[in-house]
Amino acid sequence: MEAIAYERATTVDEAVKAAREPGVAYIGGGTNLLDLMKGGVARPLKLVDITHLRENGLDTVQALPSGGIRIGALMRNSDTADHALVRERYPLLTQALVAGASAQLRNMATVGGNLMQRTRCPYFYDTAFASCNKRAPGSGCAALDGYQRMHAILGASEQCIAVNPSDMSVALAALDATVQITGPDGPRQISIGEFHRLPGDRPDLDTLLQPGELITAVDLPPSRLANHTYYLKIRDRASYAFALVSVAVALQLEGDTVVQAHIALGGVAHKPWRASIAEGLLTGRSLSDTALHEAAAAQLRIAQPRPGNRFKVMLAERAIVRAVNIAAGREAVGVTGAPA
Repeated sequence: MEAIAYERATTVDEAVKAAREPGVAYIGGGTNLLDLMKGGVARPLKLVDITHLRENGLDTVQALPSGGIRIGALMRNSDTADHALVRERYPLLTQALVAGASAQLRNMATVGGNLMQRTRCPYFYDTAFASCNKRAPGSGCAALDGYQRMHAILGASEQCIAVNPSDMSVALAALDATVQITGPDGPRQISIGEFHRLPGDRPDLDTLLQPGELITAVDLPPSRLANHTYYLKIRDRASYAFALVSVAVALQLEGDTVVQAHIALGGVAHKPWRASIAEGLLTGRSLSDTALHEAAAAQLRIAQPRPGNRFKVMLAERAIVRAVNIAAGREAVGVTGAPA
C-alpha cells in the first residue's frame, strides 16, 4: 500500500495552493478517480478534498444576467439534472445526465468531476497491458491491433484511439458551454469545444487544464433551443453502459425550417465531437428525410474507423437522423426513451 497525503480545503485559494505540488489530485465525488487508484492506473501522492468548498456558488445553479445559467462544479449530477432552471432552459442537459450511470453514481458524481472523466478503454484500465500511450506515454497503443468495438472513428491518431466516456459533456458541447477555471495564475475560461483535447502525440493529456487548476463552474449561454432537444444514447445494454454512439441535438425551428441546429456526438472520439458539417447542411433548410440523410452522411464521411468498429459509421449516421427527428417532433419516443 502506497502512502497518500490528504488535505481538506475550505476555500478555492487553499485548494489551488495545496495542488501546486507535483503528483496532487483534487477529489470531489471520486467516482472515477477512486476506481483509477484501486486499479493502479492513477497514483497520486496527495489528495486535496474539495467537497467542503462553499464559496462562489460552487454547489449551486445560478441565473446569470445574460439569461444563461452558471452551474457550480460541485453540483451533484442528480441535483443538476433535477434543477428547475436546468430542466426549463436546458432540458438536453437533464436528458444526458439521466442517461449516464446509475442513480447512486449520479448522487455522488459532480459536474466538475464529470468533465474530468478518463476513458474506459480496457487497455488503459488494465495495467497488465504494458502498451497504452495514455497511461504510459511512448509505450504504444494495444487497441490499434486489438479490441476496437468501443473506440474512436473521428479525430484519433496512431498514438491513441480511445473515446471520451461522458454523456454530460456531449450535451454541454451542443449547448456551447464555457468552463470556468481558477489556478495559480488566477481565473480563466475555456469553451467546451476546446476544453478536451484530441490525442495527437500526447494522449496522456485529456484536457487543457494546467497543473493546479481547478474547475469552478460551467456557464451555459442564453438559448432558444429548449423546445426541440433530444439526447439519444445507443449502448450494448439498456442500463448503466457507456455509449457506442450518442447524439445530443438542440434545434430552433420556424415551422419545419431549421433556424439553428446544434448537434454533438459522443462515443466516437477522444472528445465530444461537434457535428458542424451536419449543422451547416441543415441550417436554413426544411427538415426532410433527404436533408437529414445527406447531412448525416456528410458528417461521417470524414470518419476513419478501424476494422473492429466500422459499424459505428452507419450507426452514427442513423443516430443523427433519429435524434434530429425526435427533437423536431417528427418521430415519437416510447416510455423507455426508445423511439416508439
